[in-house]
Formats: sequence, structure tokens, C-alpha cells
Amino acid sequence: MHLDLDAFFAAVEQRDKPSLRGKPVIVGGIGLRGVVSTASYEARKFGVGSAMAMSEARRRCPHAAFLGGRFGAYREASGIVMGLLHEVSPLVEPLSLDEAFVDLAAGEPRPLDSGSLVELAEDLRARLTTATGGLTASVGLGSSKFMAKVASELAKPDGVRLVEPGTEVTTIAGLPARAIPGVGPATMDRLAKLGVSTIADLQQLSQAEVVRELGKSSGEHLYRLARADDDRPVEQERETKSISVEDTFEHDINDAGVLGRIAERHAASVAERLAKAELFARTVTVKVRWPDFSSISRSRTLNGATDRAEVVAQVARALLDGLDTSQGVRLLGVGVSGLVEVAQEPLFDLEVSAPGRVVEEAEAPLTRRPTGWLAGSDVVHERHGAGWVWGSGLGRVTVRFETAETGPGPVRTFATDDPELSVAPQPALP
Repeated sequence: MHLDLDAFFAAVEQRDKPSLRGKPVIVGGIGLRGVVSTASYEARKFGVGSAMAMSEARRRCPHAAFLGGRFGAYREASGIVMGLLHEVSPLVEPLSLDEAFVDLAAGEPRPLDSGSLVELAEDLRARLTTATGGLTASVGLGSSKFMAKVASELAKPDGVRLVEPGTEVTTIAGLPARAIPGVGPATMDRLAKLGVSTIADLQQLSQAEVVRELGKSSGEHLYRLARADDDRPVEQERETKSISVEDTFEHDINDAGVLGRIAERHAASVAERLAKAELFARTVTVKVRWPDFSSISRSRTLNGATDRAEVVAQVARALLDGLDTSQGVRLLGVGVSGLVEVAQEPLFDLEVSAPGRVVEEAEAPLTRRPTGWLAGSDVVHERHGAGWVWGSGLGRVTVRFETAETGPGPVRTFATDDPELSVAPQPALP
């Protein structure tokens, strides 16, 4: 089974902010060079997608709510979902906060016929929606990771899809060849020389033809998956969850070139430790601490898993380039997470080709009052109660006072230094 929470970050925001339900919501980096992390389905109708520049998202959907993200709330919801999956089977492989594979055969003895599997998935989705306060998920069922992932893509949004054993090859035949794990733009360019556009085209080629064009390892891998031959096991999250290297500088550094070279050096150290541990990473993270001791982390979840220093370095540099470091950097770190034992290649998005989702998480200085009020963040006013930041600027902050339980609430504006207004406590993490 493959479970994928629908428009996860945006859905959590709509759940907790009643005034945004049914409206376009875009979560990501709010700065000039910010990147979209998740867009609600209402925003996707305007062509907004993950990894898009926030400036482009604003151009396409200017009337959307643009929010900075609340990772405590996302982790809390993810923990509930992963707990439900472990009730189904002890063998769960999380891919990210909102996505996981489950080996159903490893759970309690149960009928594995079509009707029982679909009933199991529907029951899980219903319990998930209740336990998370309204979130929805798409669930795919299949004879392998590849087929379960394909099935969940076909089930989106908010559905269940079972690929019956024996129908795998015909099910994937009409999909684009990019739907096969490991097929990126460069591979597609080479396959195009062989006249390949869809998986059906690839199925018509001999193994020798594919190997001749792509090489033995990649060619054999692709030839097998085009015939739905995938024996990758579901693997539980390892005890080692992340590897990182960071430096605190004696003097703040604002030279982008110097910072880039430091990031590359950190990436090489991280990759060396990955290789020694015989692990591969799905996510690369860059952490920056500013002179005022506030910090920001940017992460990119790859369309695969790697232990190559040049890949980690390239992604780290790209994440760093998306930040304005002119104010100076006090600390710079590079890390990897989502560790697995094989270089698995999760299925590429069937609708939009993107280099992986970027998420951005900001940490305020060591005081409860932020230097800036981030749109979407939770706040509390001593007289008006709980709410969230609608927007801020020119010395004022506008707050909508509502919660998931209250329904749409009123909007009020305060001075940014109003002593009665403070950042709300974050959910306790497991």
C-alpha cells in the first residue's frame, strides 16, 4: 500500500483556518526568492505547483492566501497518520511527512482479496480523516512499490485505487515513460531517440536495445520496471535518521561565493559519512543562522535517493542561492535525511515534472516575539484569544481570530510591538 496525504501542508492550513476552506492556499517561502512547497487543489487550477518560484505563483494566483508554514502542526498531523499505518502493519516505510509505503502482508493475518483490501483502505482513510480533524489521503494498492505508487497517483485526490494482480502491465502501458522511477529529463532525451514516449513504447523494445542506449545497470532496471517487475522491499525507517555538518563562524560571512564553497565542503563530508554507513539520502537540507540568532532551514526532497557528493553539493548550493545572505551568516550547515539502504527512485509526479519539493522552516531568535510576523503563523492575544497572522507591514500586524473549532473569525490590526500579542506555543512533538 502507498498512502499520500492530499495537498498536505495546504490542507492542514485550511483545516485550522476556517476562512481559507475552499479557497486557494499556497504554502512556502514568503521571501522574494521563496519557493512553493504545497498548493491547495484550488490553487492548482491556476497552474501553481510544488517547486515553483513564489513570484510566479503570485502572478498566476494573486488572490491566494500565501502562508509561511507551521511545521509543528504538520509534524503533529504526520505523527497521527504514521501511528494509524503502524496499526495496519509493523512494516511502514515513511518517505516524507505526508507519504509512506506499507507492507500489508507483514501485518495481522487478513484476507488479501480485492474486496478486503479496498475495504481496509477505505476504513483507514475514514479513520485518518477523523483522527486528523478532516485531512484526506489517496491510497494505492498493488503487488509492488511501483504499482502501489502508480495506483495512489491514479486515485488522487481523496480516493482508493487497486491494481489487480495480472493487470499491472496493461495499467501502466498508457502512462508517460517518465512515470517509471529513475526516468528523468536526461534519460527521456535518450529514450526519445528510440521513439519512446509512453511506457507502452518502452515495452516494445528488447532488453538489448534499452541496455545499448542506457547502459547495463540503468537499462536492465528500466526494462524490468516497464514490465511491472519490481521486487524492492518495504523498509522501516532506520535508527540513523539524519547526517549533518555545520560550522559557526568567528565573523559573519556575507560573501555568496565563500558560503557556496563552504556548503560544498560540508556536502562532501556528509556524502563521505553516507558512503561509510552504506546509506542513501532522499532529502538535502541547508541551515542558516543569521546575526540576530534567528535561523532558517530549506530542504529539498529528491525524486530519488543519493550518496553522491556532487548531487548533495548541487542541491545544497541551489538551496543556499535561494536565500538573501547579504545581512551576513553566523552559522551554515548541510544535512541529509530520509535515509535508505538502496538508491531507491520514487515515482516521478505524473502531472508535473519538478525537481522535488522544497520546504522552508524559520526559527525566531531566542525570544518569543519575532522580528517579523510570518503570514500564517499562530498567535495569541490576551483579550481576543487565538488567531493567525493575516499579514504585516509598516509597523502593523493583522490577525484573523479563528481556530479549527470556531469557524471563520474577525480580523483585527495591531501595532507589531503590541504587548498583548505573542507567538502561540507550538504542538509538542513525539
